[in-house]
Amino acid sequence: MASRLVRGQRSTPALFIAPFLVLFLATLAAPICYAVWMSLFREQAASGLGFGGTETLFVGADNYLRALDSPAFRRGFLHIALYCLVYIPVMVGGALALALLVDSALARAKAFFRLAYFLPHAVPGLIAAIIWGFLYTPGLSPVIDFLEVFGADADLLGPNAVIFSLANATAWQWTGYNMVIFYAALQAVPRETLEAALVDGAGHLRTAWSVKLPMIRSAVVLTMLFTAVGAIQLFNEPEVLRSRTSAISTEWSPVMFIYQAAVSRSDYGLAAAASLLLALLGAALSFVITKFGNRWKDA
Repeated sequence: MASRLVRGQRSTPALFIAPFLVLFLATLAAPICYAVWMSLFREQAASGLGFGGTETLFVGADNYLRALDSPAFRRGFLHIALYCLVYIPVMVGGALALALLVDSALARAKAFFRLAYFLPHAVPGLIAAIIWGFLYTPGLSPVIDFLEVFGADADLLGPNAVIFSLANATAWQWTGYNMVIFYAALQAVPRETLEAALVDGAGHLRTAWSVKLPMIRSAVVLTMLFTAVGAIQLFNEPEVLRSRTSAISTEWSPVMFIYQAAVSRSDYGLAAAASLLLALLGAALSFVITKFGNRWKDA
């Protein structure tokens, strides 16, 4: 009887973990394994004239070499790097500033402002990209018309401004979301610590900089991690806006390159290889941000 109870106690955790394992294998592990297998093959015409259908050939690492040798794929990473240099500081800095403002003892109507700042995130990314495409288009945009009143010739989708326009569109959508994360972390800061800082003569700005920010470093590192990994997967905004400007090509970002390879050219081996290379970059970014983030948290 005792042995049955012991076996039952051991099997109970497995029963709870089993649904997660099934979903993990079905939605993550299996697709990755299939992508690895697909990246090792290439479809080509069975005959030189193309009348014999197609055949699948094992090409090994050739698809990876083709992706790395593609100028469009490499340019996509350069575009994303420039985009991150603009987007990440603006979005994270803006989210921190808003969270500190809402958390301030001087703030009023906190619930209203939390909801107001979060609302842009409730707009689907595709719809948001269409809205910003309207706001960036001369002759349609009230923003551009307003700037022209003051003599400003604003080409918001020109080659020199398109990175900033894309960063603005995504920051508008994600700043409020990350502000809620930072605000939740700020609620865990002991009130006695803040009161002690004020008693010691620290003003609200000094308290925010020297007390609150150091105590929410974990939330900042987590947000930086998710933001960086999400930024390298940029697709909706440039894909929607490319119809309005020649500054965005069909393969402007790595994900757009993968989309064109799979959908437009049916080169699934190349698309799978490029996807795995992008996943490796995401893993590398996660490791670097976590490594430096842990050092910053322990400083």
